[in-house]
Amino acid sequence: MQPTCIVIVGPTAVGKTALAIRVAEQFQTSVISADSRQCFREMSIGVAKPSTEELARVHHYFINSHSIQQEVNAAVFEQYALQSVNQIFAHRPVAVMTGGTGLYVKAFCEGLDDIPPVSLEVREQISRQYEQQGLSWLQQQVAQLDPVYYSTGEIHNPQRLIRALEVKMATGQSIRTYQQGNKATRPFKIVKIGLDLPRPLLYENINRRVEIMMAQGLQEEVRSLLPWKHLNALQTVGYNELFDYFGGQKSLPEAVEAIKTNTRHYAKRQLTWFKKDVETQWFSPNNEQDVQEFCAAATR
Repeated sequence: MQPTCIVIVGPTAVGKTALAIRVAEQFQTSVISADSRQCFREMSIGVAKPSTEELARVHHYFINSHSIQQEVNAAVFEQYALQSVNQIFAHRPVAVMTGGTGLYVKAFCEGLDDIPPVSLEVREQISRQYEQQGLSWLQQQVAQLDPVYYSTGEIHNPQRLIRALEVKMATGQSIRTYQQGNKATRPFKIVKIGLDLPRPLLYENINRRVEIMMAQGLQEEVRSLLPWKHLNALQTVGYNELFDYFGGQKSLPEAVEAIKTNTRHYAKRQLTWFKKDVETQWFSPNNEQDVQEFCAAATR
């Protein structure tokens, strides 16, 4: 059997973790998380990390593997994931990856564009100004300095905008100059599965998950991270809104409602990203048997 990685993607709260664990059990293998926040030890409730019971059922890579003090990006993930999948293939012919961070999945499957390094000084300068002046300032700067990216990129995603701006400031070139789409060749087979639900059901899942997170102690988790709220790892839905509550900009009900709204917007962006990939086969998370039969056939 050719070594195969089954990659399960989809929007937040669609049921990726539960299904990935069952697929991993089907092949008696491990799961690599492709989530840009679940890797951080200090963040648990707000990033919907797999439960202790789920982690005990199947070994997971890239869960609790880093600290929020460390810089973790798509390039770091690519190297980590390639090392992890090789470890799995040393013992099992099939590996499972799941997560909703599209750029991390792309980095693993296709490699990354060769973008010149950006100095820490430039990065910190942009981050400081963004903290002081907000998203509208960031959008205005990118529109002015990199109109090519602004007309085609994710202009409501601050991390993507910061990246575009720092590349422009550091190199004088649009980030699109370096994004040529040259795919790396991997020495194993990749099978992509997408999970989706009708919007009303997905949004109901999202709203319910936020309520459960609050009941589990999300407010206390975010309070404990206040001294580090400036770190990139914490520029995250579920944390930003409660930081605003602690800072007096929002009431608690307003913060909770903002988490639900922003999570729904994030899910929509995730679907837009993943639906562009014609290699992905789409299923309802409720059709577990169909997914398992597809995986069995795809790995023969």
